[in-house]
Order: sequence, then structure tokens, then C-alpha cells
Amino acid sequence: MKSMLLDTQLWDLVLDVNGNIAAATDPYAMAQDAACAIRLFQGELWYDTVAGVPYWASILAKSPPPLALMKELLVQAAKTVPGVVSAVVFIESVSNRRVAGQVQTYDAQGRQAIAGF
Repeated sequence: MKSMLLDTQLWDLVLDVNGNIAAATDPYAMAQDAACAIRLFQGELWYDTVAGVPYWASILAKSPPPLALMKELLVQAAKTVPGVVSAVVFIESVSNRRVAGQVQTYDAQGRQAIAGF
């Protein structure tokens, strides 16, 4: 599977050496797609308002946010990506209603890939 490669800091498109939009390939593409799924707020995807993480209802509305629940919801989101068999989520920080961390994905061949979110 291929995805558009995103800059890890700006979460924006990256160009290749020829000036074309760069592509990410598996296994990193799956990890990046899992990070995108983790960043998706429930209701934000206009053609599937059920998809996404219930940040407003279950995570950001609580102070402090329930970390165990948050990790489970983020793992579930990562597993919605085609090819992801399992995922591990590490929360680095939760501040000012912003969650940052890392997702490690595994495919059926056991390949691991890591992406930040």
C-alpha cells in the first residue's frame, strides 16, 4: 500500500527530489495511516461520522483524561487501518488539550513500523 508521505513535524506533504509528492510505502505507510486514524476526531470525517476517536466525549472532556481508556481507543483506531494486525500506543504528553505520542504497528508478516502523532 502507498500513502502520501507526511512531514513528521508539520503533518504536511513532502516533496521528493524531483519535486513530486513523495510516497510512503509499507510498512511505514501503515504506521503513518494509523497515526492519521489516531488524529481523526469522531464526527470529523464527513462521509463516515462514526469513524474516529471520541476525543470530545471520552478523552478531552475529562480532567485529567483517563490514560488507560485513551490508549485503548487509540489502539482501536490504529487497528482500523488495512493491514495492521496489532498496535501499541505510547502517550508522550497530554497538555492544553493536545495529545502527542507514538504508535507502533505490526502487519501479518510481523513487520514493525513506528510513527508519531
